[in-house]
Order: sequence, then structure tokens, then C-alpha cells
Amino acid sequence: MPTPRRRRPALPLALCATALLVPLATACSSSGTDGSADGQRLRVVMAFPPAQAMSPYGDDAVTLSRLAVIEGLTTLGRNGDAEPALATSWKRDNDRTWTFTLRDAAFQDGTKLTSADAVRSLRAAETASPKPRVLSDTRLTATAPDARTVRISTAAPDPLLPQRLANPSLTILSEAAYKGGGVNPAGHATGPFTLSKVNGAVSATLQRNDTYWGAKAKAPGVDVKFVADGTARANALRTGSVDVAEYVPISQASLLGEKLVHAFPSARTNGLSLNTRHGVFADPAMRAAAREAIDSGALVKGVYEGRADTAQGLLGPGVPWAAADRTAPTDRAEAAGKAEVAKTEQIVLATYTNRPELPEVATVVQQQLTARGFTVKQVVRDYAQLEADALAGKYDAFIQARNTLLDTADPVSYLASDFTCDGSFNISQLCDKRVDAAVATAAGLAATDDRHRAEMAAEADILGTDALVPLLHERFVQGYDDSRVHGVSLDPMERTLITADTRVG
Repeated sequence: MPTPRRRRPALPLALCATALLVPLATACSSSGTDGSADGQRLRVVMAFPPAQAMSPYGDDAVTLSRLAVIEGLTTLGRNGDAEPALATSWKRDNDRTWTFTLRDAAFQDGTKLTSADAVRSLRAAETASPKPRVLSDTRLTATAPDARTVRISTAAPDPLLPQRLANPSLTILSEAAYKGGGVNPAGHATGPFTLSKVNGAVSATLQRNDTYWGAKAKAPGVDVKFVADGTARANALRTGSVDVAEYVPISQASLLGEKLVHAFPSARTNGLSLNTRHGVFADPAMRAAAREAIDSGALVKGVYEGRADTAQGLLGPGVPWAAADRTAPTDRAEAAGKAEVAKTEQIVLATYTNRPELPEVATVVQQQLTARGFTVKQVVRDYAQLEADALAGKYDAFIQARNTLLDTADPVSYLASDFTCDGSFNISQLCDKRVDAAVATAAGLAATDDRHRAEMAAEADILGTDALVPLLHERFVQGYDDSRVHGVSLDPMERTLITADTRVG
């Protein structure tokens, strides 16, 4: 559990030079490091520890974005529209080529932002392995006509490119970030806070970036603890050990009270991914039997205490246009009977502890599947210990909470990454030509209404395979005392939490 906040003594220069991940001048600046001169340091407890050493090419990129460390060429507005970030403007030259104009900005290591930096970062993302989910349905080619201009071409027409470039995995970093064989964002990004130290999966330290191109952060720094136990996060908030607690468990919300709990709609769907390539669920009839076994209402009432919505499809109430365009799945397999199911081998059902409701969801789902005749073994661990095996298809079933708008603020990227043959986050191992064609059709449409209708047609095709059984749609709950903590971002797309405006007092 996070410990009570204490004034931190200045680091000796020798210790600073060896212990921190960024240059001395950035990491060991004395400006506001004890919280006494110009505001208090923020104390934040987050649910997900770094899974890939803060690499921008996986879920750690979202953590860096939520801590206001990294930035891309664009950002997303509240309605999901692309807005300027490191690019001040852009134009579409033709169906496949866009030109972006950079702002005058500097990296946290003091070097100036140029188009060469943007090209380098985008090329690194394009060639990363595994490839970031946001690039699973496209290929980018970036060039630098001059020092302030970036030209980006796509393999196919991509009307969502400005939104795509706002994805945290497409952050722009300085040249120094790519030295040493890996990608190190610490001290090499452009955001209002600099990542100055990472203590494994335990904690991280951020300092204000005093050379930030925009309004400087109101807090001198952020002390972050990573705590997978949701009850421990809630207790830290209750006792005043932290200022902001990410993802307060539903079970703790009523105990904390309205002053500390801030719930808001989300685009997150909790689903049961079934392994379509190996094992019991390679049989469509068994997947259909699993679907018929699930009682979404029981999960919402019993686990979420009514603070969630019953499953409507891949896209729930957090995507308000989806219901009007939804069509029913067709050509579903006939479900296997209970006696036939009972003859199958044991299935392994996995989920993670970082979202405290999921282990309880897994227990209820196990009971529902068992009642249908399945023999179920649970595997419940920290997400960082499960992700690689889940992506490799080593589980028969996997329960996850997935933000359907996280990649581009439009679900086409989610559909591509999670359900197409080449999808980089395809836990269900689905490869269906009909689904691939439907997703490709949606991705190629520029008109918003046409694309939405095509996305819902793709949703129907995906649901028809029973590769994923929707369980419910979450509502987010973030914790902070709104009488003393201000400027926390309640973002349905989950890209922001701490911002330059976040402060205590």
C-alpha cells in the first residue's frame, strides 16, 4: 500500500547521476521537488504496473499518457476529434497522404523538436515487434520534406489518420530515446511531466517539465505507486495516503462516499475471449454453448452492484451512436448440448487482478459455464504475468476489460486489432475472411455515418463467430477528494488522468 507522503530530501549529485534515468539537469532540478515552494507534489496510485519497461509500444504507453509524460502529433478532444498537439495543423494532400506542420517545442532532454524526430518515432513504431495495436490495420510511411513538416502516407486510404496519430503508442521522442537497443521515454518525451525514475513495477517519479511548450504543470511533480490490489488503492485514498486513486473498485465505491468517488460513462466492454484456434473452443458449437451459458444481468447485479450496463454487443452505452445502427448476428453455430459439453476436456479460464472486479467475474462465469457442463480451471494473476500467454493463445478463455475507443476514438482500430487475422491484440486467435472484409470496408469509409453503419455490420459478423462473448459494459470510477484535488481528467477514452492542471489545494 502506498505510504504517507513525506518531504523528500534533495538527492546527492552522485546518486542522481546513477539512479535516475534522465540527464542530471532534468531529473535533479530543485524546482519544487520538496513541494514547499510552488505547490504540493501529487501522490497517485495506479492499477497497472509497467508490463514492458515503459515501452511506448504496449499498454505502458497508456500509463505514460495518463501521467502526462508523452505526446503525439495530435490529441483527442472530448468528442474524439483530432486536435493539435506537437503538430499545429495538417491537411490531406490526397487519399493516402497527409502533411503535418510542427510547433516550436523542445524535448525534456533539451533538444529541439524537428521533423526528423517525428519521422524516426513513427518509423520505430511501424517496425516494432509486436506492432502497436493502433497500426494493426494500416501501414505508415513518414518523410520529412523540411525541418518543420512531416508527410505521412498510408498503404490504403485512412480517413482516421489524424485521430490515429493521437494514440499513445505513436508518441514522438527524441533521438536519445532510441539509443541502447530499446526505447526509453524517460527524459526524452515532450509532456508537462518528465519521467525521471522507475522502480520496477513498484513506483515511478515524475518532475515538472519547466521547458514545456504549453502551460506549465501546476504541481512540481508526481509520486506514483503501482498497486494491483483495488482495496489497497481505495484504502490509500480513504486514509489520505494518496491524492488520486485510479480505478476504485465497485465494492469500495459506496464505502468511500460521493466526495471521494467520481463515476462516469465509459466505452469499456468486458468480454470473454474464446480461443478459436486451439482446444475446446475451436469448435463453434462449443463457443455457442459458452455464449448461451453467460448471464450478463447476474454479473451486473451481483458483481457490479448495478454500477454497470448489461451486455449489448461489442460497443455499449459509452458509444452512444452504436445502438441505432446495431444489427443482429447471423449464421451462428447451433450450441452444443449439455451432455456433449460434459464430454470435453478441462478448459483454462484466465483473468487478471488489476481490475478488482474481474476475479469475481471469473468466479461467476466459471459457475455459469460449469452449469452448462464445462469443466473449468481458473488462472488469476497480475496482468503483466498474463499478457504474453494470452496473446500467444495459451488459454482457452480469457476475461478482459477492453476500451473499444482507445486506439483512434473510433472502434475500427479495436475491431481490426482484436478480431482480424493480422490483428496484434487478437486474444481469441480469430481468423475469418468475412470479418476481415467487413472491418476493411469500415476502415476505408471517410463519411462518419457510413463508417459507423459499416462498423456495426462488422460487429454483427464478429459476434456471429462467438469469438468473444460480451459480458457487460463498465462505468469508470476514479477516486479523489474534490474539495482539495482539482484538475483530474475524467476521460471515457482513458488516455488522460493527470494533466498540467492537476493540483492539490
